[in-house]
Amino acid sequence: MLELKIKGGSFVIDDITPDAIVTPEDFTEEQRMMVDTTRDFVEGEVLPHDEELEKLNYDLTVKLMRKAGEIGLLGADIPEEYGGLELDKVSSTLIGETLTKASGFALSVGAHVGIGTLPIVFFGSPEQKAKYLPDLATGAKIAAYCLTEPSSGSDALSAKSTAKLSEDGSHYVLNGSKIFITNAGFADIFIVYAKVDGKDFTAFIVEKGMEGFTVGPEEKKMGIKSSSTCPLFFEDVKVPVENVLGEVGRGHVIAFNILNIGRFKLGAGCLGAAKEAIELSVKYAGERKQFGKALTEFSLIGNKLADMNIRTYVTESMVYRTSGLVDNVLKDIDYKQPDSGQLMAKAIAEYALECSINKVFASEVLDFVADEGVQIHGGYGFTQEYKIERIYRDSRINRIFEGTNEINRLLIPGTLLKRAAKGELPLMQKAKALQADLMSIVSMPESGGAMEQEEHLVQMAKKIFLMLGGLAAQKYGTSLEQHQEILSNLADLMIAVYAMESTLLRTRKLMAKSGEAKAKLAMQMTTVYVHEAFADIERTAKETLAAMESGDVLRTQLSILKKLAKSTPIDGVGIKREIAERVIQAEKYVVS
Repeated sequence: MLELKIKGGSFVIDDITPDAIVTPEDFTEEQRMMVDTTRDFVEGEVLPHDEELEKLNYDLTVKLMRKAGEIGLLGADIPEEYGGLELDKVSSTLIGETLTKASGFALSVGAHVGIGTLPIVFFGSPEQKAKYLPDLATGAKIAAYCLTEPSSGSDALSAKSTAKLSEDGSHYVLNGSKIFITNAGFADIFIVYAKVDGKDFTAFIVEKGMEGFTVGPEEKKMGIKSSSTCPLFFEDVKVPVENVLGEVGRGHVIAFNILNIGRFKLGAGCLGAAKEAIELSVKYAGERKQFGKALTEFSLIGNKLADMNIRTYVTESMVYRTSGLVDNVLKDIDYKQPDSGQLMAKAIAEYALECSINKVFASEVLDFVADEGVQIHGGYGFTQEYKIERIYRDSRINRIFEGTNEINRLLIPGTLLKRAAKGELPLMQKAKALQADLMSIVSMPESGGAMEQEEHLVQMAKKIFLMLGGLAAQKYGTSLEQHQEILSNLADLMIAVYAMESTLLRTRKLMAKSGEAKAKLAMQMTTVYVHEAFADIERTAKETLAAMESGDVLRTQLSILKKLAKSTPIDGVGIKREIAERVIQAEKYVVS
């Protein structure tokens, strides 16, 4: 059984202490060395070939992936006995973040080490692991993940691909097609999902070269041009029975839990790209002159840089908090146990909604940062001469990858409510207890210790979510899933709570470690973000209440919300000017 210090989704009802989360300030020397190794590889081996990679040179991509394998970058999540490094999830997250400067090549690596290889790491039999993982760790073989079909994207379980057991029981005959498969053009190992006898959703390990298996032409994409994306076709492909991954009819367990890991890893990739966009933008703004002054001397440009830095700080806080949660729940599972696959699935599923939150928030932050970066560059940002144009194009896919943000927004509160219904979280009990206290006056804290007001706003944000979540569950019951706008709003409240709390906890931890003077910038960014996010929470809450209630009932609920949403305004303009000064001075993303 898994023993958890922090249950998935509990952040909306429990108080979390700073020492319970992982932050970038906690990185070990070994983890920082992995960052250096990855950065050196990207700058020394990949970036010199940037233009050629953007033309989608298969041979060069595979050659560079094998070089990455030689220095361990492909084996971070693979057990040592199969040629991997078996690193903690924080380290593999750091590798993923650092690789993003390599643009589409980073996606090729990410798809290989993540959704391509992890199904075998987590759910493969000992024989499958021994056969495939050593080559995947070195890059001798490249992996791809094959779930999406022409008629099934977000609704993965409606897949039409089929598999039928042969009369002699030696193999399955696979028929169907897949689309939008990353690495398809040069991959050797394919994790393919199909329905056995048209009903039992199952995962298979398919090898390049199997008769009847063909790869279609490259898609002409908006961005991520240096990554391969092709359709696949299966016509009576004979897949040996020993290539069934996991159990027949249990492919959904593999598919959805691998997507959970993919979501939080995608968050790390978005984080790395946001940091690069900030650096490109602030350096350009410092060099570009208009009206006799550098762009950095204009306060509106400074405001943009401050906002970009703040949201990236929040994203970083969330990504590494989540990587710590996932690492903690996976680290004690023995890969050799017969039931390790079941334990892995249970462990990953524990933080499914946190992984979805990371994916949604990080992808939307990167879109914001990239867009502001293009704006700062002006007309030059619209030309391929400047990399910000590529970051802008490449960023757009992240809101579609690993389940669209709309689907993830439905999953976030849906997962929480399902866990509550199973008795895994006392959500409804907390909501009912809150109802009894809502009529009491909520007072703002007196001016006191640093971050005290922000702490109060985080607590009130949780109460607002419980208030609305409780009302929605009570009003709609099991039909709540039909009210997608309300579910989406509840998701936005949960995302905001997780973002606010992750940022506050990180900053408090930094204050305790380094003192308030050194943590000043982090404190300023936390203050601005928490207050701005709280204002968004109030607007979302009003909209949600108006959708659920009317008349006197609505007015009563709004009066309660008004008490919960009391806050003292801050001088956001002044604080952002100070944050901008630090970003401009550092010429990159900065925390202190």
